[in-house]
Amino acid sequence: MSAPTASAPTGRRREGRVRRPVLYVLASLGLLVMATPFLWMALSAFKSRQDLTASPPVWIPSSWTLSNFSALLDQLDMPRYFMNSLIVAALVTVCNLLFCSMLGYALAKLDFAGRSKVFGIVLAALMVPGNLLILPLYVLMSGLNLIDTYAGLVLPFAAGAFGVFLMRQFMQTVPDELLEAARIDGAGEWYIFWRIVLPLVRPALATLTIFTFLGSWNNFVWPLVATNDPGKYTLPVALATFANDPNRTVAGGNGMLMAGSLLVVLPVLGVFALLQRHFTQGIATAGLK
Repeated sequence: MSAPTASAPTGRRREGRVRRPVLYVLASLGLLVMATPFLWMALSAFKSRQDLTASPPVWIPSSWTLSNFSALLDQLDMPRYFMNSLIVAALVTVCNLLFCSMLGYALAKLDFAGRSKVFGIVLAALMVPGNLLILPLYVLMSGLNLIDTYAGLVLPFAAGAFGVFLMRQFMQTVPDELLEAARIDGAGEWYIFWRIVLPLVRPALATLTIFTFLGSWNNFVWPLVATNDPGKYTLPVALATFANDPNRTVAGGNGMLMAGSLLVVLPVLGVFALLQRHFTQGIATAGLK
C-alpha cells in the first residue's frame, strides 16, 4: 500500500520539471510577440531613410543616426507638446490620487447614510463606456468656457470610478481596530487618513499612479476634441496631426513618427520603473484577498 503513495509525489515532481520549461518557453514567446512592435519602433527611430524603405525590412540600422529626432524638433514644437502632456498627465494623476483615495476611505471606513448607494453608483460608472461621455463632457466644458484650457483637459478625468473602486478595496483590508485606537488617542479623521491609512496602501497608490498616468498620457480622443489651439496639443494629438500632414514624407517620413512615438513611450516606462516594486507588491497582495 505504501508504494503507490510514495510514487505519487515523485510523479508530480517529474511532471512539474517537465511543465516548468514548457511554461517558460510559452511565456518567452508571448513576451517576444508583445515586445516586437516596441523593438521595431525603437530601432526604426535611429534608422536612416534608406534603412526604413529597404526591402526586405532591416531590423538593425546599418548606420545609427539621430537625424529623425533633430528633424522632429525642427518640424514640430516638441518641447511645448511634451510639456502639455506632462502637465495634463501629472495633474490628472495627482487629482486621482487625492480624490479617489479620499472617497475610497469614506466608502471603506466611514459609516454614513447612503454609503451603499454611492458605491453602487461607482460600480455603475465602471460599466459606462468612456466614449459615450465625450459629447456631454464637451457640452459641459464648452458651457464653462474651458475649451482650449488645461482645466478643460484635466477636470473631466480628475477622479475615476476605477480609482475609487481600487482604493476602496485596498482600504477595506486596513484593520478597523487600528483606526479605533487612533480615534481613542484623539486623532482626527484627516490625521488617520493621511498618516495611518495612506502609508498602508502605498501599493494601491502606486498601481493607481501607473494606470492613471498611462491613461492620461496616451489619451487621444478627448484632447483632440477639447483643443482647437495647436499650442494646447498634447503629444499624441500632435503626432497624429503630423502623420496626416501631406508634407510628412518630404519633411522626414516615418522615421520622424518612430522618433516621436519613442519619445511618447519613454516617460511611461520611467514611471513604471520607479513604481515597479510597489506595483508588483500591489498585484501580489490583491491576489491574496
